[in-house]
Amino acid sequence: MKKTLYQYITPLFIAFLALSSCIQQKQVAYFQKALNQADTIAVAQAYVPKIEPGDILAINVGSLNPVASSFFNPYSTMPVNTDNNGQALSAQTGGNSTNAASPVLSQASAPGYLVDQAGNIEMALIGTIKISGLTTSAARDTLKSHLKHYLKEPTVNVRFLNYRIAVMGEVLRPSVYVIPNETITLPEALSLAGDMTIYGVRNDVLIVRDQDGKKVFGHVNLNTRDVYSSPFYYLHANDVVYVQPGKGKIAQSDRTYQILPIVLSALSFISIILVYSKR
Repeated sequence: MKKTLYQYITPLFIAFLALSSCIQQKQVAYFQKALNQADTIAVAQAYVPKIEPGDILAINVGSLNPVASSFFNPYSTMPVNTDNNGQALSAQTGGNSTNAASPVLSQASAPGYLVDQAGNIEMALIGTIKISGLTTSAARDTLKSHLKHYLKEPTVNVRFLNYRIAVMGEVLRPSVYVIPNETITLPEALSLAGDMTIYGVRNDVLIVRDQDGKKVFGHVNLNTRDVYSSPFYYLHANDVVYVQPGKGKIAQSDRTYQILPIVLSALSFISIILVYSKR
């Protein structure tokens, strides 16, 4: 009778383990290939940010006359923090240099031209310039046309100082990240945050976006390759990425779910002993 019982239990136990591992892999693996899906797929159109009221811009002006150019660079002479060896420290990272992104401290740590609610900035001699609704390259051309009256062969560089995204929920390092190159994808943002924890729900990542004065809520399934064609693949400035916790995390925090498996295992063990004792 013992042999017969083992013959039934062992295959069922092995099948249960195999099924459990298969389900976990499908829930955790990224970018899984669908049936008959090609290995080359189209990617969503890249996002080009435009200047909006409330943005903070770094504007650097150059020309054949550096002294004259410095008149238009009031923020280039800000004091630089140094370490004990006299090396310059990054204002945003506290000394940990990076080419990708860094957690934001505050807007005060990034001095620059503030775009007012009318979409304008104020520059010395030039006065009020409307740049709201322009890309940084278009704003550069606009500023160059004004500066030609004061500088010989001016050059202008315009960059966002407050281009940031927030990553929260079941990730290793939830934070607000400043993006220096003004473009980032959803997988890159999650990588910056240390990737999802094992409890993160990968098939329903939420992106909250400001669009035309409204909040837009997008859902992305990172288990499939369809993420690359999603309008939320390229993140916009001020997007919020939220990775919700799965049932495993909820169960882990619930004492009922913690004790229940132990109780069931004990009852099963006792029942097996009683069955064998009666034989």
